[in-house]
Amino acid sequence: MSAMIWLLIALPLGAGTVLGLTGSRCNRLVPALGVTVAVATFGVAVAAALARPHASAPLFAGMRAGLAVDGLSAVMVVTVAAVTTAVLAFAAGEFGRDENRGRFFGLMLVFAGSMLVTVTATTLPLLLMAWEVMGATSWALIGYWWHQPERARAADVAFLTTRTADLGLYLAAGAAMAGGAGSLRLGALPDAASPWLHVITAGVVVAALGKSAQLPFSFWLSRAMQGPSSVSALLHSATMVAAGAYLLLRLHPLSAATGWGGPLVAWTGAVTALALGVVAVAQRDLKQLLAASTSAQIGFMVLAAGSGGIAAGTTQLVAHAATKSALFLAAGAWLTALGTKQLPALRGAARTHPLVGTAFAVGALTLAGLPPLSLWAAKDEVLATARAESTALYAVGLAAAAVAAVYSVKALWYVTRPLPDDREAGYDTERHGTRRTARTMSAPLLALTLVAAVLGVLALPGPASWLKQLVGAVGEPSPKPWELVLSAGVAFAAAGLAWWWGSRPAPVPRPVVRWTRGWLCLERAAHAVVVRPVLGLARALAVFDDRVVDGAVRQAARGGLATARLAGRLDDGGIDAAVGTVAAGTRSLGRWARRPQTGLLHQYYAQAAVGFAVLILIVLLVR
Repeated sequence: MSAMIWLLIALPLGAGTVLGLTGSRCNRLVPALGVTVAVATFGVAVAAALARPHASAPLFAGMRAGLAVDGLSAVMVVTVAAVTTAVLAFAAGEFGRDENRGRFFGLMLVFAGSMLVTVTATTLPLLLMAWEVMGATSWALIGYWWHQPERARAADVAFLTTRTADLGLYLAAGAAMAGGAGSLRLGALPDAASPWLHVITAGVVVAALGKSAQLPFSFWLSRAMQGPSSVSALLHSATMVAAGAYLLLRLHPLSAATGWGGPLVAWTGAVTALALGVVAVAQRDLKQLLAASTSAQIGFMVLAAGSGGIAAGTTQLVAHAATKSALFLAAGAWLTALGTKQLPALRGAARTHPLVGTAFAVGALTLAGLPPLSLWAAKDEVLATARAESTALYAVGLAAAAVAAVYSVKALWYVTRPLPDDREAGYDTERHGTRRTARTMSAPLLALTLVAAVLGVLALPGPASWLKQLVGAVGEPSPKPWELVLSAGVAFAAAGLAWWWGSRPAPVPRPVVRWTRGWLCLERAAHAVVVRPVLGLARALAVFDDRVVDGAVRQAARGGLATARLAGRLDDGGIDAAVGTVAAGTRSLGRWARRPQTGLLHQYYAQAAVGFAVLILIVLLVR
């Protein structure tokens, strides 16, 4: 049984590494190989979801690397594998033979493999390792076209922002060891001693909010739109941004144990859903609109996690994964065909490419939360858990749902307009469009759209009870009939207003429009609050190092050299001179002592007589 879970993660990680190392040498075969591996991974994921395997291996002293598929991770592994398969099938037609397909498909599989490890890990060290691999591969995928400086800088911003938040997991791991949870099992974290329990919770919450692009970290998702559309469809639907929401759903007992963790998470999700929804309404770039809506929709999952709605958050996660991946792929198809992602230039795009337009229309209506589509039912499940916590929380969530209908219908309004006479004038602003879509793009796009539409069955009484039992949330509240009617009425009203308003400018001051279109100036605020002070501190420390630390070292060296020169002069002029004087005196005495040594016997007698005379004289004088 344990072999199955090892195979689940080894298949994409191993195959992705091999494909990445082949580079462009096997460009023709790589898409087929990548899709085959993804299909095989999906098959193993379904088998694992049914069999619920578990495994562990020694990692460090007193710690093990644990993997397990339980109810929540069973849903996640199937979702991740399914979306990965659809996205890679779509990407086979997006990248030409002049691209490095081996690197792209290899990185995508490694990324998916690291996400599978994340959702099946039962110990914090293994989760942290997968978390790091996921961040590194996301940087490489967002900056896939690294030869374009703007895309490389965007990848750096996304990586450094999420990397900064990821430090929270290291803080949590250290606090868990200090708090008595030495095994670092995820299930043991809520049992840590206070105050370490609060430190663990803070670290986990920061890391999760950063990875899921929640306030105040949301701006990195805007930069991530510089990557290929297939990357956006995978990273920003079922994997990277969903990883933070999954972590909060998994560790809800941890945030609940502190008393403050749950409300903080819930309100952060609700405010993000509303604020980033407004940001999405202000966008004129389709991918930027979808990116802001991703932060907003993830906000509903975070709201559910903070309110204790594990089944509701899971339903929202799965429905959003299918919906948003389909929308990103549709946007990518138009970008490939028409060379633009600007909404005014995409007028009539749904008429030009009806299959893509149909898929986009269904996805947009689902994203708008219109009944009976999946996200309507999922949002009502989330709002029911929010209302059980706080009426104010429910009101903010309902307002965010209304805004979701506005930005979704806005995008749909543009692409379904009649074709303008000068439509070609707006094309090819991003790249040279092919004016067609590849045949391989149709099947995954339609499959994801169909799933997005029908997943609303998870909110029906029977499937909803099954899902709650699956994830261990049997007592979770369900929406009342009046809540369903109210949310449907709000969604239809907001959608109708957005369709009637069309492309007319919003009745707000231009500075407010620029502020919202610029993602609330969050990146500028991060530069002012974090980047510039850190760089200023780094420059000050560099100056301190150069002038003080390095200066002290240089002065010590100069002092050592001066002392050495003084010691050299003392040695040459003092010690060495004294030794030379003694040697010279010894040589002189030697010469004087050598003179009497003539070898003549009568001189030796004379010398002896003189010596005795001197000795007698001394004796007489002394007496």
